[in-house]
Amino acid sequence: MIVRPHLHWFRMLLAWRGSVLPELLPRLFLILCISLLAVACHDHIFPVTISLSTAPFSLVGIALAVFLGFRNNASYDRYWEARKLWGQLLNETRSLTRQALTLPHGALGSVDAREFVRVLAALPHALRHQLRATDPRDDLAARLPAPLFERVMASRHRPATITLWLGEWVQRHARKEALDPWAVLAFDRNLNGLSDVIGGCERIASTPLPFAYSVMIHRTVYFFCALLPFGLVDSIGVFTPVFSIFVAYTFMAHEAIAAQIEDPFGTEDNDLALGVMSSFIEDAAHDLLGEPAIPVRAPTRQDFILD
Repeated sequence: MIVRPHLHWFRMLLAWRGSVLPELLPRLFLILCISLLAVACHDHIFPVTISLSTAPFSLVGIALAVFLGFRNNASYDRYWEARKLWGQLLNETRSLTRQALTLPHGALGSVDAREFVRVLAALPHALRHQLRATDPRDDLAARLPAPLFERVMASRHRPATITLWLGEWVQRHARKEALDPWAVLAFDRNLNGLSDVIGGCERIASTPLPFAYSVMIHRTVYFFCALLPFGLVDSIGVFTPVFSIFVAYTFMAHEAIAAQIEDPFGTEDNDLALGVMSSFIEDAAHDLLGEPAIPVRAPTRQDFILD
């Protein structure tokens, strides 16, 4: 994810990192070549002349803009829901940490509560690796007790296994009467919230937008942009490449942005910075334990990439 301070309007025009322009350059070059071909045919440099009316492009352009807007809204809804789920994960982590440190009594010692919080703080890292299909071994080995680490690594759904252990911790101390029934209900409510977060993230990751819908818009965008120079050349002549590239950039950029944020858990420039959010949630739990802060990369005056 690219993080930048608010840019001056002129610097925004020249922004490169974090935009989709580098990805679009080969496609825009193709539109430039088609535009030059349209100008050459119009000026009778080539023996074939292709001239189209602008009326069909006006109708198709309006419809295409509506469809692209709908697709962008659908993709941004997925992105924003994913961000809200990770915000809920932070809230549930803080609530469970507070409960583990304040609700138990009697037989439960502070060392046991700290073990609960440390296992809880490893959950965001397990969830991040599951959503990105990466190996969590190094992150989890440094955060989980050895027996639990082996159990988690042997499971297929590692975040769910961690929540199961947290539930077993509550049950174990309820049997010791270190937790009264009301405290158990409070823990259970927040553990259910963790399950909701995990399930919501899995739903977004495993359910992309329908392929047929995406490919229809993709084909229409490129067909429209490829034919547009032949519809403009009669009216604007040698300026056809300029306006064709500008229109193509607008439509293609909207489609590229929608495709990028459709999967908000990836590692592209505009995806969520799950690595930083995982460390921030972990640091929030350790802060309630009174432990030193975990280094978390935060925005500065310079733009940089967060993972």
